[in-house]
Amino acid sequence: MKRAHKPHIIGRAAWLCMLVCICFGISEYARAADSAWDKFVPPPDDKFDWIQLTSGEWLKGELKFLYDFQVEFDSKKLNLLTFDLEDVKQIRTHKPHNISIEDHNLSDDPIVVEGVVTLIDNKVIMSVGDETREFKRSQIISIAQARDKKERNLWSANISLGANIRGGNTETVDTNLSANVKRLTATSRLVFDYIGNYSEANQIETSNNHRLSGYRDSFLSKKFFWRQLTGEYYRDPFKNIDNQLSLSTGVGYHIIYTPKTKWEISGGIGGRYTKFVSVEPGQSADNISPALGVGTLYDTKITEWMDFLVDYDFQIVNEDAGSYTHHFVTTLSTDLIKGFDFDFSFVWDRIRDPQPDSDSNVPKKNDYQFIFGLSYEI
Repeated sequence: MKRAHKPHIIGRAAWLCMLVCICFGISEYARAADSAWDKFVPPPDDKFDWIQLTSGEWLKGELKFLYDFQVEFDSKKLNLLTFDLEDVKQIRTHKPHNISIEDHNLSDDPIVVEGVVTLIDNKVIMSVGDETREFKRSQIISIAQARDKKERNLWSANISLGANIRGGNTETVDTNLSANVKRLTATSRLVFDYIGNYSEANQIETSNNHRLSGYRDSFLSKKFFWRQLTGEYYRDPFKNIDNQLSLSTGVGYHIIYTPKTKWEISGGIGGRYTKFVSVEPGQSADNISPALGVGTLYDTKITEWMDFLVDYDFQIVNEDAGSYTHHFVTTLSTDLIKGFDFDFSFVWDRIRDPQPDSDSNVPKKNDYQFIFGLSYEI
């Protein structure tokens, strides 16, 4: 009886060996495929740049810029995409780019090298003709279009719109518009922010304020930057501010600078001009004050699809200008579909000593806003 079972046992062993061989073959085929893609070099191309993700996928298109550990790439078929630098394995450009490098062996200040970029794993090769220079990935501060590129390629924008319209016993209209515009090069950044609100109830205006701010930074190192000029225009008649203009200069420092989290602080000195809607008898409607300002920006990626941002700045001015003012914004942003995000923001503005109007009415010190909006990145 035992001999009768031997062929059956041998058959099971044969099937098991065959299954192992098939699995091994599939594994070896997958390894060979991965190896082939790792060895793949994009063909000579005078129109497109190429990037490879750590997943092995290749995309062709145009490298817009690399900044704050973010790579912005305009894909030929998928349009504008943004990747974390840690998810990008290779970058190969077809035309020269400017790259800002921190190399203390060459200079205490960042240096800018122009050339065709080849980034592979932890190595960056800059090529100009037959000459090449090699750096480490960790030395990169930023990569941007070279100057012979179109100016519009240096710019990007994000626009958010929120609205609340109600009818019936009470007719109300609440609208909010905010925008962020950036111009990034290898050595500097130019940033503009706008936030505006308009509300009315039963056709009576209840709020109408606008804040436009901007600054230009020059990178002194990977963590230090010189905020060459900061400007802000503000208007809110309900706070008795007809027009307000602030200008300052200062410096900043990145406390945290990682692919997931950025936290910077900045400070500067300047001046502020305010024109009030109306003032008490004997008071001037125009005020010029020196200003001392400090600000901080914290931006972190909570998940792959959710970001959290805190932006806070305050200024110390003379008593007629308000003594102390601050602007606080915190935003939770979640990805929806390609290019679109849903944003929830809380805004808090405060003037320590508001200027009374001609009827001796004193505006409230604090204003709060809760804003729900849909944003789109251009």
